[in-house]
Amino acid sequence: MIMEASIRNTQFAALAIGATARHMGITTTELHNRLKRHGLVKRLLLDCYDTLHAESIDGVVWNVEQALKNWDMKEGGQR
Repeated sequence: MIMEASIRNTQFAALAIGATARHMGITTTELHNRLKRHGLVKRLLLDCYDTLHAESIDGVVWNVEQALKNWDMKEGGQR
């Protein structure tokens, strides 16, 4: 059961990263690295799976973009 949840969360994170990267016009690797730098892969995509997976893909993309934008601004990083 735990293994299934882990796989499901990982698949969701991959989907969210792919959709968000396409929307932002960047590679999935670039987006993953930016999210990972802020700890958002775990804190947003994995830890908030129960909330985010109920959203539409557009809602997930919006949440990921906003979180990244806020953390980038907080740390003086990229837009």
